[in-house]
Amino acid sequence: MKIICIGRNYRKHIEELNNEKPSSPVIFIKPDSSIILKNQPFFIPDYSNEIHYEAEVILKICKLGKSIDKKFANRYYNKISLGIDFTARDLQNELKTMGLPWEKSKAFDGSALIGDWIDKNEFKNCNDLNFLLKKNGNDVQVGNTSNMLWSFDELISEISKFFTLKIGDVIFTGTPSGVNKVIENDVFEGFIENKNVFKINIK
Repeated sequence: MKIICIGRNYRKHIEELNNEKPSSPVIFIKPDSSIILKNQPFFIPDYSNEIHYEAEVILKICKLGKSIDKKFANRYYNKISLGIDFTARDLQNELKTMGLPWEKSKAFDGSALIGDWIDKNEFKNCNDLNFLLKKNGNDVQVGNTSNMLWSFDELISEISKFFTLKIGDVIFTGTPSGVNKVIENDVFEGFIENKNVFKINIK
């Protein structure tokens, strides 16, 4: 399986990092080795002094697809959750300055947290989902999928132009504003529509 990630899909997050609004979704990949095993902590790597959390609604692909029309895209995922795209921001900024790929800052081992999956049919409207990330009991990222620049269906259609989607693949759909640095002993909890889908410690 592969993890396909979307960058710059929330306007306020684009603004907080002083990035330019893209004309099409920014797509990058994480390998399966980036997935944090269930009930394991996130270990801050020794090659970064500025690891940021980025909470994102995630989709689980349930059907093989290539060049998917947007009007059929909702058939290709059946489960939704919240995840964290852990990012070595100092390394990412260095790589961006040199015009180099982001993989070392985004796709390192243990950089992807995947929450507990929920059947999408449990939600009234997937285009209007509230989600929340708490850090040490305080709200740090509050989002709604209606604020995405590109919807789930639009993302699936765009991604499938370039990559064949396979059963079990995961899509990270972008993060809202509020990203910041993680510190040892932090505790993060993720919620979608008041459903708690993960709790993780930082080591």
